[in-house]
Amino acid sequence: MEALRVDSVGGVSFVLRVLPHADPDAPVVLILPAMALKAKFYLPIARALHAAGLSVVTTDLRAQGESTPGLHDQPTFGYRELIEVDLPRVLAAVRTRFPGSRPYLFGHSLGGQIALLHAAAAAAEQRHGTADGGIAGVCVIGTGTVYWKAFGFRRWAEALYSIQTIGLVARVRGYWPGGMLIGGAMPGRVMTDWARHSRTSRYRPHGTTRDYDRLLAELDLPVLAISLDDDRLGPKSNVDFLCRRMPRARLDRWHITAAAGVAHRDHFAWTKDPAVIGPAVAAWIRDRRRPE
Repeated sequence: MEALRVDSVGGVSFVLRVLPHADPDAPVVLILPAMALKAKFYLPIARALHAAGLSVVTTDLRAQGESTPGLHDQPTFGYRELIEVDLPRVLAAVRTRFPGSRPYLFGHSLGGQIALLHAAAAAAEQRHGTADGGIAGVCVIGTGTVYWKAFGFRRWAEALYSIQTIGLVARVRGYWPGGMLIGGAMPGRVMTDWARHSRTSRYRPHGTTRDYDRLLAELDLPVLAISLDDDRLGPKSNVDFLCRRMPRARLDRWHITAAAGVAHRDHFAWTKDPAVIGPAVAAWIRDRRRPE
């Protein structure tokens, strides 16, 4: 794999790992991780996508994995920095490496939220002729709203208690130390942005001037939204709720059950089945073939 360094604002830097396809015209996909997960966690799916005909790039989110500085060595940050500061610079590096490409974004959980919100803003800029490049489409897996009412009725109290407790601890301590839904440490403002979304269903990142809910409603790109039937963190009801917020998207839905041949169908273990998920996602990207 090739390694590229990308610098962002405030001394933040990322390492992009690149699997280029032999065909220079192959579609390019950028994988964005979930909360507290490292980019190398997605190496099996990256290799499967590459074997199915794509050029693949992985990167860590800020303060995760190979990105620097670490969580406790920089000021706190939230969704705005991930979407509006870091991702544009990462995508600029991807487009430099693959000239003329319009990358696809493949996001898991939080990575999927970031992918959709960035794509919605980029699509609006494209419509107004103010953007460079653009996004070709978005695939998300395990990415749903965390709005408490989107969870099943029996889980309303659990969702409210768990997510708001995480948000409160993150606000008081300045970061979330890990545990209770999220295994690793996370920056405080990401978690307070996340908790605010859970209370209100609206995307209002701290410090942004963008109306992401309006942008999401106007998003008109191809979107593949994947849910898994054993996923308690991003269940089908939450993914469906988020999809309803994108009425203009060219949307394909794939709810993965045992019938799909995927043995591992929870929020994290799906990466153990790249031989099924990878080719299906690649076929959607290449040919807009809806997975069954």
